[in-house]
Amino acid sequence: MYIKNLYLDNFRNYDNIEIEFNKKVNILTGNNAQGKTNILESIFYCSLGKSHRTSKDKDLIKWDKDEAFIRLNMSRKPLDKKIEIKIFKGGKKGININSIKLKKISELFGIFNVVMFSPEDLKIVKESPGYRRKFLDMEISKLDHRYYYKLVQYNKILEQRNIILRNKKFLNNDIINVYDQQLSEFGSSLIKSRIDYLEQLNNRGKLIHSDITKGNEEIEFSYLTHVKGKENISEELLSLFRDSQKRDMEKGNTSIGPHRDDFSIKINGIDARSFGSQGQQRTSVLTIKFASIQIIKEISGETPVLLLDDVLSELDESRQEYILNSLEGIQTVITCTGMGDIKKYLKNDFNVFRIDNGRIVEY
Repeated sequence: MYIKNLYLDNFRNYDNIEIEFNKKVNILTGNNAQGKTNILESIFYCSLGKSHRTSKDKDLIKWDKDEAFIRLNMSRKPLDKKIEIKIFKGGKKGININSIKLKKISELFGIFNVVMFSPEDLKIVKESPGYRRKFLDMEISKLDHRYYYKLVQYNKILEQRNIILRNKKFLNNDIINVYDQQLSEFGSSLIKSRIDYLEQLNNRGKLIHSDITKGNEEIEFSYLTHVKGKENISEELLSLFRDSQKRDMEKGNTSIGPHRDDFSIKINGIDARSFGSQGQQRTSVLTIKFASIQIIKEISGETPVLLLDDVLSELDESRQEYILNSLEGIQTVITCTGMGDIKKYLKNDFNVFRIDNGRIVEY
């Protein structure tokens, strides 16, 4: 799987541009705030139908325009795909695959897979559980449409349960019991999928992390939930919901469930979030990203596109070397302010583009 070309019209700071990509490595260089990350953002948008930087689609439209357009042509087996997305200022968007309009955004998932590594990804390690849940939900949804459907249904039911909990006038146990039954059915499936994904992350991540750290560190991912085991998750989760009813009624929200779960990242048995160094935390994210590439490749049969947004300058030389030596067979788009030592780690087959205030000049 690789991008052949990308066309943008009124996207962020671009009037209209078209880029022909090398199927191996592409380097976007230039000063800060010139639009390098905007190109990666448009590529990411074609994978999931949303930005990694903002929840407001109107932010993606050039400030004096009413709509933006993205067209991405890609090569993949068995047939090439053309993704076209129109983004409107009023909040709506239209997505076509090979000129066929999609009815729902989940139909886009899995068509074009990317793995993105940016400085903001440190939040997966350093910040609140919400960032780690978002990572799991996004990665699993790429690989399983049913997971995304169950996640949407779970969140709808959760919202309804919380409304009832806050509205004492309509509160009664019979209604709550119905919601608890539904939450346990959808929630148990989410938990099982997350546990399974983390097992795959462990299987691949341990070797990757050992390679990066030259055998000095061992990484381990563990799912953190109120449910004790992998068997009978639905029954156990239902019991936990019912046991928490009184507390939830007092507080007006649902206190347990996959929407509250987390996962830990331990290096040599020590929690990376609380006690890991900055270097260890960055290496943990690097491990997660390269393990994600392997998981997607194994399940989908095709290698995703790798997007590296200004991360090389944040890493020491050994970690830079690991990344750049690991790009064989992976189409990669890299943003950086200067070439530095990048060239000495790359083979001859790569393209360099200079970005200057929304204009692109290929070297």
